[in-house]
Amino acid sequence: MDNWHTAAAIAVMALVTAGLRFAPFALFGERRKIPPVVFYLGRVLPYAAMGMLVVYCLKDVKLTAAPYGLPELLSVALVAGLHIWKRNTLLSIGAGTVCYMLLIQLVF
Repeated sequence: MDNWHTAAAIAVMALVTAGLRFAPFALFGERRKIPPVVFYLGRVLPYAAMGMLVVYCLKDVKLTAAPYGLPELLSVALVAGLHIWKRNTLLSIGAGTVCYMLLIQLVF
């Protein structure tokens, strides 16, 4: 019984995900003009999502207890520096993650 429930839940999630991915093509085909608000959201939402992820990742940092947020600060600085230098999101996020994990596992 549990396997059917799990399979049904996965199927529903897959259908909803696929529907959300195909919806823009169905709504704004070649013949329809895309509203300006959709262009605006396409420009600003990626930055807003990244900002929310940064806030979420740093929300539990304790600045009043050792190590005083130092691993997080060093990793964020590495991500920002790499991104400014190389302009490669995958590289900067991956290197920042590896840096943070190494710092908390081996140093702090």
